[in-house]
Amino acid sequence: MVKGGGVLERLAQCTTVLLDKTGTLTSGHPAVSAVVPAGQWRPDDVLDLAASLDQVSGHVLASAVVSAARGSGCNLRMPQQVEEVAGEGIRGSVAGHLVAVGKARWCGIGGPGATPPWVKAARRRARLDGALTVFVTVDGEPAGVIILDDPVRPDAARTVRALRTGRISRIVMVTGDRADVAESVGGIIGVDSVLAERTPADKLEAVHSEARRGPVLMVGDGVNDAPALAMASVGVAIGARGQSATSQAADAVLTVDRIDRLGEVIAIARRTRRIALQSVLAGMAMSLAAMGVAAAGLLPAVWGAVLQEVIDVAVILNALRALRSGAAATRLAPDDAALTSRFRDEHEFIRADIEELRAAADSLGFDTPGAALSRAQRAYRLLADEIQPHEQAEEHELYPALDRVLGSPEATATMSRAHAEISRQSRRLGQLLAEIGAGPPDDADIADLRATLYGLHAVLRLHTATEDESFLSLAGENDDLIVHQGEVSRMS
Repeated sequence: MVKGGGVLERLAQCTTVLLDKTGTLTSGHPAVSAVVPAGQWRPDDVLDLAASLDQVSGHVLASAVVSAARGSGCNLRMPQQVEEVAGEGIRGSVAGHLVAVGKARWCGIGGPGATPPWVKAARRRARLDGALTVFVTVDGEPAGVIILDDPVRPDAARTVRALRTGRISRIVMVTGDRADVAESVGGIIGVDSVLAERTPADKLEAVHSEARRGPVLMVGDGVNDAPALAMASVGVAIGARGQSATSQAADAVLTVDRIDRLGEVIAIARRTRRIALQSVLAGMAMSLAAMGVAAAGLLPAVWGAVLQEVIDVAVILNALRALRSGAAATRLAPDDAALTSRFRDEHEFIRADIEELRAAADSLGFDTPGAALSRAQRAYRLLADEIQPHEQAEEHELYPALDRVLGSPEATATMSRAHAEISRQSRRLGQLLAEIGAGPPDDADIADLRATLYGLHAVLRLHTATEDESFLSLAGENDDLIVHQGEVSRMS
């Protein structure tokens, strides 16, 4: 594709958008969402040994495991005799134990014979959630599996909606990840098509194929996206974390780690192009009209020259409207932005508590009744001591501020209804635990506890994701856009 002409001109003409997944539509920072132990192993012990070994690995998943272990207060030890094979895993000695971390095949799990139930359950969960799995063995015996999730950006779905509002007719996600993971993310954010398991060469082919429909905008952040960014009609790099090669190959760079600015970039480009065309056509029309009047002898030469200067000034003043912001997205005042940032940060901790509800529900089918009941009681304490106070603070501090900004007391009504349901389910869980008491739960008790815990997990997860997407990502940052050739240097 010939990269001639102005960036804004080409951007305004784009009708198709190709979006990379990892680091563009997702956070790009995998995090441990669960540890599924095997046999008598405890989740914390599995995480401790795996993280101790992963300390010496540079893999992004290893960094996530180490971060999770440190956050859980694990006492990590330095490994010895470490061997790492790229794309497979790592093994070494930790505190006198031979530990292996990596793919199931590398760890010697899931060979000939029946697949253990815990392996099947972990793989099913990862497949349904679009997550990744890392297996752990200790002294040659299976110890467990670590499930890692790369969450979708809170502003991803809103960005897709903004692109459609901006007259983008086709949105495609192109990624090197597995098809099941890619389809899961694509379904959440609402793209038109998903191209999974694509190499950098395949991404180039995707750009070439989509270019037959019209000008293509490509958005990415990794080195493997650089060729596609260079080939597209307009390439946009997420420069806050993108590699220098990616930024150099792109026509535009978003300099903060947000993609909701993408819709605003296109809106600015189309508004600027519209104003430019208005100025050109109006200037030509007025000049031609003045020339016609002068040719008829009705306009003296001196007055004709003065009139042309007036036309030029009028056209320039009209063109200067492009410097003013058009219909801007919702922006929060500094105090309100600080408030939303506070609750957004709290969500990072609340998510771990929410996943504990699911883990407690899972344990009701595998642990002994006493151990399962103890975990359910611990989950209830998390609800009472951490989750519910957070939800109440949102109701009394965050939602009134958002209602004021959005101009309607009904703006957060559906979110308040979710709070009411969370409170109801929490009370129900407390009543169930009080009725069971200290005795072992029977089958009916386990069924009720499991249903309530799973229900709370689903409601809280959806509620938190909706808040992140619809409200907590409204607090923006300035100086978001750099466009090459000096055409746009700032967007506020």
